[in-house]
Amino acid sequence: MDERVYFFDTTLRDGEQVPGCQLNTVEKIQVAEALEALGVDVIEAGFPISSPGDFNSVVEISKVVTRPVICGLTRAIKKDIEVAAEALRYAKHPRIHTGIGVSYHHIHYKLNSTPDEIIKRAVDAVKYAKKFVEDVEFYAEDAGRADNEYLARVVEAVVKAGATVINIPDTTGYALPWEFGEKIRFLKENVKNIDKAIIATHCHNDLGMATANTISGVMNGARQVEVTINGIGERAGNTSLEEVAMILKSRYKDLHFTSGINTKKIYKTSRLVSSLMNMPVQPNKAIVGRNAFAHSSGIHQDGVLKRRENYEIINPRDVGIKESSIVLTARSGRAALKHRLEVLGFKPDKKQLDGIYQKFLELADRKKEIKDDDLEVLMGTFKKEDRNIRLLSLQVIAGKSAIPTATVRVDINGEEFTSTATGNGPIDAAFSAVKMLIKRKVTLEEFLIQAITRGSDDLGKVHVEIENRGQSYYGFSANTDIITASVEAFLDAISKVI
Repeated sequence: MDERVYFFDTTLRDGEQVPGCQLNTVEKIQVAEALEALGVDVIEAGFPISSPGDFNSVVEISKVVTRPVICGLTRAIKKDIEVAAEALRYAKHPRIHTGIGVSYHHIHYKLNSTPDEIIKRAVDAVKYAKKFVEDVEFYAEDAGRADNEYLARVVEAVVKAGATVINIPDTTGYALPWEFGEKIRFLKENVKNIDKAIIATHCHNDLGMATANTISGVMNGARQVEVTINGIGERAGNTSLEEVAMILKSRYKDLHFTSGINTKKIYKTSRLVSSLMNMPVQPNKAIVGRNAFAHSSGIHQDGVLKRRENYEIINPRDVGIKESSIVLTARSGRAALKHRLEVLGFKPDKKQLDGIYQKFLELADRKKEIKDDDLEVLMGTFKKEDRNIRLLSLQVIAGKSAIPTATVRVDINGEEFTSTATGNGPIDAAFSAVKMLIKRKVTLEEFLIQAITRGSDDLGKVHVEIENRGQSYYGFSANTDIITASVEAFLDAISKVI
């Protein structure tokens, strides 16, 4: 039987606590509207008493967002609760989220209190919040390190006081998945009135287990997950919304959990949050990283091209990405190269592909990644391989205290020739050496160098125009070595003269 899991998004509260990621009210409204479209059930819009900006953001989001519950965070302090209630006055579905620390560390070292006093303060806070709103969530801060029996006493007391949702945070990211799951199950089995509240998880990623702990919590009885877009949050971050949503979707047949998340809007929402918060998503981030659906290994590329499911358990379209990415590198195979060439409109036969592939590997060894522009240049260069003059080798000497000197070795109609010359620079010296070999009067009319993309390892395109007996001839080449590209382009033009 299917069971619903509710998504509580705290990107605008816990996520926004990341240094340097603060948003203004307009930006927060933009994110809140995106979260509503994404299908989250609860938006924690801020911590109203923390600043006038946070207070105003909760007010304005409450006016704009209509479907999800709008939640404001408080401490177990009356003034906090009053301010949150005021900020939520326009919310269609308001929730006050109040709580207090329950671990030994928090009780004795943070709050300088006693276990019994903490329960009293927790109950008082929930009762006071109930005077303003019906929907009150209680967070048992640092529950991940709390004693389970004491935690059960706290939970039973606050549910009796009227709490509708009980948040069990692994505040420091300390718990192991089996421990966290056992903690949730212990509460389900030992809190006699637990059926009157929803148990929520709020896991941090200090040990990299936030998502695993959250799923373990759900499998043991939690039905609300507290998450952020891209997993942003304090220190190492929070549980990632996109990871939990896609686990529930991709493993539905095993887990039988549903949610209201429109997964096709995940990638768009991820980009929005990343852009507004000026916080790039790491390339290998699950679901939304730029490499999440990218394949560079030849074995993987061949498998994906034959059938996507060979190496992808998620269809990229399910998260709003148009298609998988076949990244061409020195590790790519012929299948990936052929596929990309066909996408670009080239249809090489097997013999041509073998020759192109060798050129591709030579280029890929010099460049980290081969782009479409590189392939188009490669195809243009390959088509000229049958010309009657080819560069076999090139050696240049240049520098601040050296006279630019170039030695070229070329093949002209099957015969090899070598020449050395000096010039005003390495390219001029190389061109002079070529002219000595061809024994034709040619004049360089135009010489143009362009970078295809950006970076010191880019492929440089060279166009030349030469004149012979009143007629113009054009040459073209490309190489990561710009001097080699220049000489090859010069020879390309000369080959049309000879």
